[in-house]
Amino acid sequence: MERSRAGQEHFDAVVVGGGHNGLVAATYLAKAGRSVLVLERQDHVGGAAVSAEAFQGTGARLSRYSYLVSLLPQQIIDDLGLDLELVRRRYSSYTPLPGGEAGLLVDNEDRRATRNSFRRVGAGPDAGSFAEFYGRTAILADKLWPTFTRPLLRRSEAKDLVGDEEIWNNFIEQPLGGVIERAVDSDLARGVLLTDGLISTFARAHDEDLQQNKCFLYHVVGGGTGDWDVPVGGMGAVSGALERAARAAGVVIRTDSEVTGVAPNGVVHYHSTTENTAVQRVTGEYVLANVTPTVLGQLMGGPHSDGFLAHGGGAEGAQVKVNLLLSRLPRLKDPAVQPEQAFGGTFHINELYSQLDAAYTTAEQGDIPSPLPIEIYCHSLADPSILSQPLRESGAHTLTVFSLQTPHRLTHGADHDALRAELQAAVLASLNSVLAEPVEDCILLDGEGQPCIETKTTLDLEDTLGLTGGNIFHGPLSWPFAEDDAPLDTPAQRWGVATDHPRVLLCGAGSQRGGGVSGLGGHSAAMALLEDH
Repeated sequence: MERSRAGQEHFDAVVVGGGHNGLVAATYLAKAGRSVLVLERQDHVGGAAVSAEAFQGTGARLSRYSYLVSLLPQQIIDDLGLDLELVRRRYSSYTPLPGGEAGLLVDNEDRRATRNSFRRVGAGPDAGSFAEFYGRTAILADKLWPTFTRPLLRRSEAKDLVGDEEIWNNFIEQPLGGVIERAVDSDLARGVLLTDGLISTFARAHDEDLQQNKCFLYHVVGGGTGDWDVPVGGMGAVSGALERAARAAGVVIRTDSEVTGVAPNGVVHYHSTTENTAVQRVTGEYVLANVTPTVLGQLMGGPHSDGFLAHGGGAEGAQVKVNLLLSRLPRLKDPAVQPEQAFGGTFHINELYSQLDAAYTTAEQGDIPSPLPIEIYCHSLADPSILSQPLRESGAHTLTVFSLQTPHRLTHGADHDALRAELQAAVLASLNSVLAEPVEDCILLDGEGQPCIETKTTLDLEDTLGLTGGNIFHGPLSWPFAEDDAPLDTPAQRWGVATDHPRVLLCGAGSQRGGGVSGLGGHSAAMALLEDH
């Protein structure tokens, strides 16, 4: 860091936003000898990749927002020397038949048990083709994943690399619904396959804009396998390791510092959120924006936007997240599956293919889907370290619930507290539909005697984390390659982080390939800057 003759601070790079991507970018640059300042509005760094004692006095530290890791390359972990442990889950998923007492349990370690489970739900003929479907996505993962930490390929180059025109056309060129419907026949199996295309993505299987295909692709290529792993210690372990690496490399981190303006010439204005001080000014040779593109536009003086466009554009999230702390796992209606198995992977509820489509129609009309499609994950089964010793000994567990087809537009004009309560009730009703007992009977009380349950809507994410429209990807997803006619003349363009201003780069999830807890946005921005200078 240097000071100009007027006493103004100057850094090689100023990072706006201390989420995990910002920390990745900052650490790469600092390790390369650059001076870096990170400005974060909250009193801690990490953004959505944090852990917190959501329920006071309980001794449970939950991954409050994001919760699983798939897209974080080992290269970034190794380059930055991150001390992280990721645990693989034995069970891929459990999906009960709505209204019945049987469900599909996909066991990664027992193919025979999985085939038997397909037969139990009346989908025996789909067992082989279900596995073959993921065999095809494995080819995409094997070929495309290594390119994520390199400059962007063009579309034609990516297609040549995949080397299978049928696979390319099925997953990249044509709506996802086509390949799913050709692969399996049962409503249940089709629903399981489609869910990866609808995470925070309000879409139908046959939408022509292919947002569902892009979302699906990012959910099946991570690590070259598509596995989603559990971070030991929760998401706070990820952001904690990144913060330690950043500080060790010499990054200057200022929390409680809200950026109020960014200029094309690298001047950044910010003020303290805890002290009554004047607006401060700092200059960066480059500014790396770890905020949504909409927020960056506002910081640079563009028109106000709530991030929502009625025809599918803009940054519209499509989920509600519910965290719970339970005294024990609830009993299932399915007598053949133990709760530890069902909750040990991704627990799909009311996510038949037909239900996902009906839920879209209902939400498009402005109503909460009923039943609400939801997915559940139990961190404490794979990693009990997030629980205090007394909680572990008592048999307590955490649950994370993530809904589908719940778009941000539902919050428009609504009483937010009432809507949050209604969404929470819809989540619990959906969950209870497949349980042998109400989940409410298992919810622990916190230190103040209140039930250990919290619900985060898209509006909560927008207000707390600055995620425009509550979209966890910062906006509509893009392909992990450039179009054949896209300009790739500058390092920023080649790495997918360019804006209209040469000294301002995207470094968050809104960059190309940047979504998820991946660090890819930060890595790409750092590589672009280092290539340029």
